[in-house]
Amino acid sequence: MTDSSADSETPRRWWHAADRLGATASFLCAIHCAALPFVIALLPVIGLGFLADHRFEEVFVAFACMLATAALVSGFRRHRRRLPLVLALPGLVLLVLGVTFLHNGSLLTHSILVTCGGLFVASAHFVNLRVDRSGHAGHIHGPSCAHP
Repeated sequence: MTDSSADSETPRRWWHAADRLGATASFLCAIHCAALPFVIALLPVIGLGFLADHRFEEVFVAFACMLATAALVSGFRRHRRRLPLVLALPGLVLLVLGVTFLHNGSLLTHSILVTCGGLFVASAHFVNLRVDRSGHAGHIHGPSCAHP
């Protein structure tokens, strides 16, 4: 491996780590939102009351949106496949809608929207990882490369 190929691998590894983090966080968010209505009374007892705080969810959703956007746009620039973005867009919209619906007092609507949104975003990250990994197998760098 030459120095130039090692240099190009470093950003790719970082984006793979970002995709893994995003997929894990989105999946955990979906589980959290699906289970929250059932365990909301137990959270303060076990010291995890902050997980039911709306501000925590707002920050978490904002972080998930920024991470997904950065990782998936970077992935698209490398592999030029639209499927991860197609999965992420409705997921991000559902996450934002879910967080705003909690202000209106509908816990069921909030839980459904955010759970589905988290699953869409997690799926987008997983697909992005898969497409990126399969797209580089046997790839020959040349003037037609879509990535740096």
